[in-house]
Amino acid sequence: MKLEEKLNELERRNQAAHAGGGAERTERQHEAGKMSARERIDFLLDEGSFEELDRLVTHSCRDFGMDQKKIPGDGFVTGYGRIDGRLVYVFAHDFTVFGGSLSLENAAKVCKVMDLAMKTGAPIIGLNDSGGARIQEGVASLAGYADIFLRNTLASGVVPQISAIMGPCAGGAVYSPAITDFIFMVDHSSYMFVTGPDVIKTVTHEDVTKEELGGAHTHNEISGVAQFIASKDEECLQMIRELLSFLPSNNRDGAPIRPTSDSPDRSQPELDSIVPAESDQPYDIKRIILGCLDEGYFFEVQEHFAKNIVVGFGRLDGKSVGIVANQPQVLAGCLDINASLKAARFVRFCDAFSIPIVTFEDVPGFLPGTEQEYGGIIKHGAKLLYAYAEATVPKITVITRKAYGGAYCVMGSKHLRTDVNYAYPTAEIAVMGPAGAVNILYRREIAEAGDEAESYRQAKIEEFRERFANPYTAAEKGWIDEVIQPRNTRPKLIAALRMLENKADTMPRKKHGNIPL
Repeated sequence: MKLEEKLNELERRNQAAHAGGGAERTERQHEAGKMSARERIDFLLDEGSFEELDRLVTHSCRDFGMDQKKIPGDGFVTGYGRIDGRLVYVFAHDFTVFGGSLSLENAAKVCKVMDLAMKTGAPIIGLNDSGGARIQEGVASLAGYADIFLRNTLASGVVPQISAIMGPCAGGAVYSPAITDFIFMVDHSSYMFVTGPDVIKTVTHEDVTKEELGGAHTHNEISGVAQFIASKDEECLQMIRELLSFLPSNNRDGAPIRPTSDSPDRSQPELDSIVPAESDQPYDIKRIILGCLDEGYFFEVQEHFAKNIVVGFGRLDGKSVGIVANQPQVLAGCLDINASLKAARFVRFCDAFSIPIVTFEDVPGFLPGTEQEYGGIIKHGAKLLYAYAEATVPKITVITRKAYGGAYCVMGSKHLRTDVNYAYPTAEIAVMGPAGAVNILYRREIAEAGDEAESYRQAKIEEFRERFANPYTAAEKGWIDEVIQPRNTRPKLIAALRMLENKADTMPRKKHGNIPL
């Protein structure tokens, strides 16, 4: 074969790989409001930065006539490129080729880029749009999934792993995204479930649609499986770029620093009046968060799930921080099962990648009720306690109002190795609220007071509030480092973070702890 013929043959094979399942199937993707696999990669990465690997891989299955159906790339596009100039690895399912199903060979493609990501210390991004395991391959396809699961587990806490669900994701295919750090979903075009509606109807006789069972709203609002929801593919990919701007490339690097013109000494007088004088009145904790962060910008994570707690990323003095905050507007800021799980996972992510944690605390306790107790609030609440205690990154807590009972301990208290603990003058730090405490402490006296019982009770409540429901008892014991004016929260946080910049903390030597799963 002449050189020209060899070059032509290379071009023919490359064109076949780029064509995927063909123009007709690609057009069907577009009609469904979805981008093709290559379009998604090109939109996600810096222009012209994508370098493809294994473009010419094909499957080795010979059953069911598959030996006559081979397309270069085998339904997966894999390689590496740049986001804001930083190296990332990416794989994308091509739904136009065998429905993006997983074969042993294209699983090996994914494993190759994951292995490279671990070696070079760069994030892994998976763009999922797949019918699941390739049935024609039988157990070989399942082996491919297990190979990927292992790498997801080994990479956890080493490099950030991000999954975008941009189409179907069912059966074994859901478990790789579930191990990754963040899951993005696209409204009305993506879904995740272990068993589909047809199987459920057969086994449990329940009628449910794909959207109801595993759509973007279901997993962002009800199950908590996903952290982000986008209206279309382009928004999803742009959100991934934004998230990565807050994250380091691996567990040894620092997160990118973004220069800011927002003064580190900026005072925010409006913060002085956000927390109501009445302890039973709600307010929006996000107003305090936004008032402190650079340019007032907060990238919220898992916004639609467990709204009684707020988590997300922001910057202080140009540097990434993780924010955890009770939300008094929802369930009075109580911790429940979902809030505990949401915050615990976020705290552990920040700790794994050396992102400082700033906690804004206003929590009256754990949510009472049989549903919570039967659901295991003791075990799940302990996960958040464990996460805070285990974290060795710089930790700063600001108590804005209530810090009652065990919830006070859990939310980044000094006793869990938190480095700097501030409180507003409105802070109430006690075993429980004044009314509950008086009802217990003075039960006999109230019963004996007769007609004067209520006035006696109210007087004792005020006395308890004056003596105990304030930040000063804790400050006198050194558990609060400083009672600060709310307007000075930003400069206080930045000063503390600068002081903690070179913090080093250790854990006892062990293989790993046994978090209460």
